[in-house]
Formats: sequence, structure tokens, C-alpha cells
Amino acid sequence: MTGWQTLFYKEVLRFWKVGFQTVGAPILTAVMYMLIFGHVLEDKVLVYGTVGYTAFLVPGLVMMSVLQNAFANSSSSLIQSKIMGSLVFVLLSPLSHWHWFFAYVGSSVVRGLVVGLGVFVVTVYFGQPSFVAPVWILVFAVLGAALLGSLGLIAGLWAEKFDQMAAFQNFVIMPMTFLSGVFYSIHSLPPFWQTVSHLNPFFYMIDGFRYGFFGVSDVSPWLSLAIVGSALLVVSGIAVNLLRIGYKIRH
Repeated sequence: MTGWQTLFYKEVLRFWKVGFQTVGAPILTAVMYMLIFGHVLEDKVLVYGTVGYTAFLVPGLVMMSVLQNAFANSSSSLIQSKIMGSLVFVLLSPLSHWHWFFAYVGSSVVRGLVVGLGVFVVTVYFGQPSFVAPVWILVFAVLGAALLGSLGLIAGLWAEKFDQMAAFQNFVIMPMTFLSGVFYSIHSLPPFWQTVSHLNPFFYMIDGFRYGFFGVSDVSPWLSLAIVGSALLVVSGIAVNLLRIGYKIRH
């Protein structure tokens, strides 16, 4: 195996060895959301005029799980390696910054997709969405996981202790995820909050992903694709440059 493939394999094994925590726990969390929100709002909310609330909720929970776990994979791996001192062994290997990037982000995509698939398999029992455009589902799932994996890489490089990482996740990732339309259509919001939602790149990932199931969305899927793709280029470019200069990992 080449260098980046070995590092990629190691990162996949890292989360798979503790799958009960890294895969099982997020699936259980999504099921709890489904049971609570679906039970309370199923008979009271109809989205897009024809879609039941539980069916509407399934893609949102799947994509939320994909994004959160992709971020957690790369960020937790780097911060743990830095604090425990094991990162030096990766630094000693003849790997370029591109190798690091593809290995960490690639493993984050794998974890995000595995958790997302698990959430879908479990929650689809409660509400059965259709598959109008499966290609859009796959595209937004991969792009979203790659974007959050790259963002997790940046957070892992920046953070020097666990509380900094927790602050990044609790005050940036979680609010942007929950305010992205996972549990509601933004057309149900007042005009001001609709405008705020359009400034959140997480909204376009979830809205484009949901379009693949129902064929309808709050904005055009092409607009969502353009924004998500542009965000991925910017964030991944920053992550690659930080790896290139050895930001906070060579001292």
C-alpha cells in the first residue's frame, strides 16, 4: 500500500474499532430525534404541500449525522494524536501534505457515509421517503462529508486541547447544523430568519440532499451544488495550505 492509503486505512480502523461509540451512538441519537419530533408533529405538519413530516425528517437526520460525524472523525483524530504525542510518527513518515489531506478527509467521508446509511436504515421504518433523484443524494452526501472532514481537519490543527475542540463543535458546528433546516422548511420561518438561513452553507447541503428524495426543495439544487462546491474548494484549500506549512504540528 502507498503511504496515503496506509494512513487512510489506519484512520478507518481507528473509528471502526470503537464502532459502538462512533457509529452506534449517532444512530441511536437520530432515532431518538425521530421518535420525539415525528410523534409530536406527524399529524400537525405537512411540508411542500404533500410530504408528511416524518418522511421529511428522515433525509434531514441522515444528512445531519453525515456532517457531524465527518467533522468529528478528522478533528478528533488530530487532536488526540497531538495531545498523546503519537502524531510524531506520522510526521516522520515520507508523506506529503496531500497524502495527509486525502487520508484524513477520505476516512471522514467513509465514517460520515457509514453513519448516514445506518441512520437511514433505522429511521426509514418510521417514514418512507421516495428516491426521485438518487444521484443528487449521493453527490450531496459525499460533498457534505468532504466539506466537514476538511473543516474538522482545520479545527484539529488549530485546537491545542480538548476544550478548544469542544468549543468549536458546540458553538460553530452544532448551531449551524440545527439551524440549517433539518427539522423544518425555511419557508415556515419569518423573512428575517429565512435570510439568515440562506447565509448558512449547511442549509444548502441539507436542502440539496433532501431534493434527491422528494424532487422539491426550498432552493434550486443547482444553486445548492454551486455553493457547496465553492465552500468545499475554499475550506479544503485552507486545510491543504495549513498542512503544507505544518501549522501547529511541527513545534
